[in-house]
Amino acid sequence: MLKTLAIILFVGMYVGLILFPKRRAVIALCVAAIYVISGILPFGKVLGVVDWNVLLMIFGTLLLVDYFIESKMPNLIAEKLLDLAPNVMWVTIFMSLFSGIISAFIDNVATLLMVAPVGLAICKKLKINPVPMIISIAVSSNLQGAATLVGDTTSIMLAAKAYANMDFMDFFWMDGRLGIFFAVELGALLTVPIMMILFRKDKEPVESTEKTVVTDYVPTIMMVAHVILLMAASFIPDKPEITNGVICLGCSLIGMVWEYFKDHDVDRIKRVVKNLDYDTVLLLTALFMVIGGITNVGLVDDLANLIVSAGGNNLFALFTIVVWGSVLISAFIDNIPYVATMLPVLKGVTAALGVNPCLLYFGLLCGATLGGNITPVGASCNIAGVGMLRKEGYEVSFKDFARIGIPFTLAAVIGAYVFLWVLWR
Repeated sequence: MLKTLAIILFVGMYVGLILFPKRRAVIALCVAAIYVISGILPFGKVLGVVDWNVLLMIFGTLLLVDYFIESKMPNLIAEKLLDLAPNVMWVTIFMSLFSGIISAFIDNVATLLMVAPVGLAICKKLKINPVPMIISIAVSSNLQGAATLVGDTTSIMLAAKAYANMDFMDFFWMDGRLGIFFAVELGALLTVPIMMILFRKDKEPVESTEKTVVTDYVPTIMMVAHVILLMAASFIPDKPEITNGVICLGCSLIGMVWEYFKDHDVDRIKRVVKNLDYDTVLLLTALFMVIGGITNVGLVDDLANLIVSAGGNNLFALFTIVVWGSVLISAFIDNIPYVATMLPVLKGVTAALGVNPCLLYFGLLCGATLGGNITPVGASCNIAGVGMLRKEGYEVSFKDFARIGIPFTLAAVIGAYVFLWVLWR
């Protein structure tokens, strides 16, 4: 009974998110409340299913980003990129690749929140719609999460001793073969021609006639510091789960204290706090609760078992279903509980078949990490990007996002899928 109700509410929520984009937070919060009241998500588990680390990262980085934007540094970086790019299309491509490279080493959400302001500054200079560029940045940030041990939570889970038992370098070279890093990078390279097709009409020449002068470098120093700290923290074993969130929040508070002592402008601090994107934070909180609910009633387990049973004893069929099933599921379900459920299942299946589990492990990671790119609510990074656009006055529909997300996903997954099968079967 609870499973049926959970499915009905889950489907209804997504229909509501599509039909009423301006009310996404309210819709998701209402469904989350019903999940708790009905017992789909027991009240005692509510705090446990919410990813406080991600919420603290978003909250902290948004505070810092506001000062970063006001310092004019994004405008200066935008001018440098405009000097390199011959037209608008290549500006978008450069920004996407830039975010992807950063995201291979720090959290996807943090990457988006740092790179997107530069993209917005570029679009304002060129007087163009920022939606395609910000979506491309978000999708590229998601894409590279599986490239290294430190790029995403799912990578850390895969590398655990109980499963692939990988260290940092194993993502590049493992068991005498190229690692998953190169599968992800091949997928990233294949998105370049996709962007060239999607943005083929954006051939307007670009140039920067303005010369921005940055007078306050402290926000930039704090942005760089929190990137370095996030990378360093990823190598600390058994660290608290909210470490990254505390780093982001700590750096933002230091920045705010600096701004206060510099100008003694309390009203400015109040304005920054008041203008934070609370809708995005509330939407994410509600989605964490909804995903926690469907996990609690066993729906994620059912999906995992369905995928495995569909593959049977045929390794190629199993690999194909794991990859593409993960893409489809991760478009709507957070990839962390899904990967956590699938890893032990795949370990048992590969042991029974007597095959190297890495093929299916890597296929799972690629499919689950890239699948969130299909919808604007499929990954925390996408939600943050759409929230940033909404704050600038641009509403992003599912159709707008899918126009870019689906081609990106198909190109990247096909490249990784072929690469992994050829090298790891």
